[in-house]
Amino acid sequence: MEFRQLEYFCTISELENFTRTAKVLHVSQPSVTKAIKSLEGELGLTLIDRSQKHVTLTEAGRAFLIHARRIMQDAELAKQDMMRFCVGSRGTIHFGVPPMFEAYLFPEFFKDFREKFPNTLLDVQEFRDSDEVRERVDVGDLDFGVTFGSDEEAQVHEFVIMHDDMSLCLPFGHPLAEKERVTFADLSHERFILQPPRTYQYREVFARCIEAGFTPDVMLTTSQLKTIKQLVANGTGISVLPNFVLGQDNSFVQCGLTPTVTARTALYWSGHKVFSVLDKEFLGFMKEYVKEGNFQGGRQDLPEDRQV
Repeated sequence: MEFRQLEYFCTISELENFTRTAKVLHVSQPSVTKAIKSLEGELGLTLIDRSQKHVTLTEAGRAFLIHARRIMQDAELAKQDMMRFCVGSRGTIHFGVPPMFEAYLFPEFFKDFREKFPNTLLDVQEFRDSDEVRERVDVGDLDFGVTFGSDEEAQVHEFVIMHDDMSLCLPFGHPLAEKERVTFADLSHERFILQPPRTYQYREVFARCIEAGFTPDVMLTTSQLKTIKQLVANGTGISVLPNFVLGQDNSFVQCGLTPTVTARTALYWSGHKVFSVLDKEFLGFMKEYVKEGNFQGGRQDLPEDRQV
């Protein structure tokens, strides 16, 4: 079974005519007829009903068309993916982020990368949490992913972008709003508004509260940072958020926490990844971007470059 046979078969199934198929594919009609007959002979089946004025597929032909189209699509995807290994060619980097990162941390990075590599498309996708990002990278759905967590969750195949402290978010007029720093023990009677349970924010806040001797009253979870901020601002509850998403937001009070809660942001890739030219360009740009201190809101780290 040859690729051109599948191409001819898929095209003739759409055009329903041997002459038009040959014209569209820029080949002779006998070449198309010979290729289809050869394919039928190899399969031992009649794929095309030639008894009608318009070419129609037999039942076996309709079933085979599903496989033929899938093979053609896979071949095109393989071709596009292999272009990543060609210097100067157009390609795509599939890049995953957990909630809040795309809007708060990476807009300028994406813009600057696009300006330097105009032929490279960044396909940015948002996922529920860092665990899902890692899972999608490991199965090959993503080339790179951003993860958010603690140093204890460090992976071998990653590049640390920055560390950032997290702050307590309180509505104006809250009894703790006048304090410069707050302990978790001070929060035992508060209602928390957090991200979903698998996120680092939720797990870390929950663990710190347990250490302080109480189970936090989590009244609501959402991946929408704007919603969390609005609910804090209107006095519905409190939250703990990384400083890079807070910026100069003055709709509520921001306080330091004791002990400090620090979050680590890193670029993650699979341990089985074979780096293409585009992959190396992307990682190199990320490292240089971090080195120059372009990410805002956190304490940036300059780890040694790993070989890829």
